[in-house]
Amino acid sequence: MHKILIADDEHNIRHILDFSLHSEGFDVISAGNGEDAFTLAASEIPDLVILDVMMPGQGGIETCRLLKADDRTANIPVILLTARSSREDREEGNAAGADEYITKPFSPQKVIGAVQSVLGVTSS
Repeated sequence: MHKILIADDEHNIRHILDFSLHSEGFDVISAGNGEDAFTLAASEIPDLVILDVMMPGQGGIETCRLLKADDRTANIPVILLTARSSREDREEGNAAGADEYITKPFSPQKVIGAVQSVLGVTSS
C-alpha cells in the first residue's frame, strides 16, 4: 500500500484528500504546516507528498526545496496544490523540484489521477 503525506493548513482540504485517497486504497498521513510535513516525511518516508503552496510559516515551495535537498527525502515525488496558477508560479514549483502542480479549486478525482500517474499505479 502506498503511503501519501498531505500537508495543508485547511482541515477541510486534508479531510477531503484523506477520504478520497483512502477510498482508492492509499494510506494517508497528514500535517497542517510545512515544518511538520518535512519532519513527517523524513521519519515516515512516504511514497508521495502533496503540499499546499500557501501555508503559514514554511510554505509548500520551501518545504519542497527542503525535501529535495535532503538525502532521506530527495527521491520522494511531490505534488503542489495551490490557488496560484500563473506561469511564474508553475515555474517556481518546477524549480523547487515538484513533480506535478495542481491548481485549486480541484476535484478529488484530478488529485487521485495525478497521484496514480506520478506513482505509476492504476485505480483499484
